[in-house]
Amino acid sequence: MFDEALVVLVRVIISFFSLLIYTRLLGKQEVGQLSFFDYINGITIGSIAATLATDLSSKAWAHWVGLSGYGLLTFLLQFITVKNRYLGKVLDGEPTVVIEDGKILEKNLMKMRIKVGEIMLLLRDRGIFDISQVKLAVLEINGNLSVLQKSEYLPVTPKDLNIHTTPSALSTEVIQDGIIIEQNLQQRKKDRNWLLQQLQAQGITEVHQVFYALILPNDQLYIDKYEDNVNEKSDMGDYHGPY
Repeated sequence: MFDEALVVLVRVIISFFSLLIYTRLLGKQEVGQLSFFDYINGITIGSIAATLATDLSSKAWAHWVGLSGYGLLTFLLQFITVKNRYLGKVLDGEPTVVIEDGKILEKNLMKMRIKVGEIMLLLRDRGIFDISQVKLAVLEINGNLSVLQKSEYLPVTPKDLNIHTTPSALSTEVIQDGIIIEQNLQQRKKDRNWLLQQLQAQGITEVHQVFYALILPNDQLYIDKYEDNVNEKSDMGDYHGPY
């Protein structure tokens, strides 16, 4: 029994790191960005990896070859679709217009084998309940719906009202778990002394009192201490038990 467990452990290690390497090679697509084929292919690769780890009735080598084969073919397919635009359209498909000027294009829905109810659901998910407001709706290859509303229904922006706004920028982490991140301070052209002065101005004498701190785009320092002085905590649950 011990020998069998040891074999499983070794196969788990081989399966785990093989899967890690292949997923890194195959890119960083999120689940929401995958086409239906990519999704099914990912499940298949995961299933082979699981079989490699636990199926002791056959040799690990055969499963590893199958896993590597799927990984290699997927990599080649990705390479081909990037290099050849035509084959990319054939293999991955292409976006399809399903609504134009508030009118549903039934023929395109039939080609995509999509129901009208599904399109309406995707519109509502985008916060659009009136189809007549839609100038153009495009069904992407990953199943998402991209919607362009008619100009009269678009939200008003500060630019439309000639309102001056501060430039958009990123916040920078400078303290995490009570530890100062020196490199990020340098990127924002700040130093440790500046940070300590900012902390002291807010009554914080020790860095380890701070759970998280950010330099905001306007150069102000956001601080979250381990001790949160919140008068009344919000509770979204309806269970009043002890746990």
